[in-house]
Amino acid sequence: MEGLYLRLGEGLSEAANRRALALAEALLKDPPPGLWDAVPAYATLFLAYDPRLLPRARLLHLLRRLAPSLEAEGRVVEIPVRYDGEDLEEVARLTGLSLEEVKRRHQAPLYRVYALGFTPGFPFLAPVDEALRLPRRPHPRPRVPAHSVALAGVQTGIYPLPSPGGWRLLGTALVPVYDPHRASPFLLRPGDRVRFREAEGPTPPEPLPLDLLPPSPRLPALRVEEPGLLDLLLDGGRPFGGRFGLALSGPLDPRSAALANRLVGNPPFAPLLEIAYKGPALTALRPLVAALSGYGLEGVLEGEAIPPGVSFFWPPGKTLRFRPRGPGARVYLAVAGGLEAGRFFGSASPDLRGRIGRPLKAGDVLGLEAERPARPGRSFPQEPLTSPFRLRLLPGPQYTREAFSALLSGPFRVERADRMGVELSGPPVPGGEGLSEPTPLGGVQVPPSGRPLVLLRDKGSLGGYTKPALVDPKDLWRLGQVWPGVEVAFLPGGRPSPWVLLWD
Repeated sequence: MEGLYLRLGEGLSEAANRRALALAEALLKDPPPGLWDAVPAYATLFLAYDPRLLPRARLLHLLRRLAPSLEAEGRVVEIPVRYDGEDLEEVARLTGLSLEEVKRRHQAPLYRVYALGFTPGFPFLAPVDEALRLPRRPHPRPRVPAHSVALAGVQTGIYPLPSPGGWRLLGTALVPVYDPHRASPFLLRPGDRVRFREAEGPTPPEPLPLDLLPPSPRLPALRVEEPGLLDLLLDGGRPFGGRFGLALSGPLDPRSAALANRLVGNPPFAPLLEIAYKGPALTALRPLVAALSGYGLEGVLEGEAIPPGVSFFWPPGKTLRFRPRGPGARVYLAVAGGLEAGRFFGSASPDLRGRIGRPLKAGDVLGLEAERPARPGRSFPQEPLTSPFRLRLLPGPQYTREAFSALLSGPFRVERADRMGVELSGPPVPGGEGLSEPTPLGGVQVPPSGRPLVLLRDKGSLGGYTKPALVDPKDLWRLGQVWPGVEVAFLPGGRPSPWVLLWD
């Protein structure tokens, strides 16, 4: 996957934003094969695409042929706010304003929704009164409460769900801006106008998870006896959801997932299980042909080891368990015919931050999508996984020689590794912030604290920290196999195509 920013203007430009929204809408009416997403922001449109299926020259030719019409004026939506934010007093102190004046100035503008992103339904609203414009916190909080109203620079917004975040918290929205159970999950759309109004009242409940597992599978195949740490049913991911803030999702190690499906004769993106760190106990309910691929675990069926990279016959009534096997963090379990799942915006993959889907739990019954004949005994070799992890690095959208050199000076230690990203500690890396923009898969994001975070498939779709580098897409699968405490070293890679094109 490659990325390209079309710059339609500079900074906070309503005219450029209107063009970005119109161009995205026109492109997504009939998206060409190979296009993964088109995410508009303040004055840019970010395109994610597969250059093997959609070369950049063809994509640009298609864009020039489009004749988008500017979007109509959006609705005006009033949002009641209880001003009780954790940072409210600090904002007053830093700006030299009283608490009442902070609240008054925050409510005065009629804000424009420039984009949705970061998390599902998070509205990026602007412009904030000049007297309230403060930078983000030096390092993001690990958890911001759902419905928090916050500001950062010229922007204000609402956190629909609990998530990490570096904006300054002013209060609590008293209506939910996102709920996956609603017929229209998103209260706001780009182009709408928002006015905040001070009010009192209870905090809305957090949205409940939307279960994608069918309650009564057509072809029952597996029963979960014991869950592992994080067992997820997923497919290739959710394209075209970034403009709503939805995660791409899909497998963190897509090479291993595709290999597992290949071993049982499935298409590469057929639904399968991603199993992390500690596996579940699964009992077959019908004769199955299955396969494992990945690293860190092997299966055990009736006392016989089932290593990754081979397909095997799984008799009904027999339970598959897992045990550690070498370095790595994730394996993928595919069964011939694929696993049955519901879809949200076209994908069976979960978006855990967006409360879409969930990990497996004891008693779950998984079914087959289809009955597909397959023979066990196929095997394919896997590339060895060695530690420390060595990853090639490419210049990113905000490349500087100083930041790139600091990343190459490593090694770094993995402090946290999840589906959103891999947080690293090591030599300080020059970082910073700016106006929020779409984020590329594999981008190395560096906040002012200097601690890098490599963005993975459940990343926020928009963010405002600098991205001086990008992990080479050919190496990105390795970060799906790292664990806290392991070392990561960056090596210089080649030069990608230019990140930004001016579009007139």
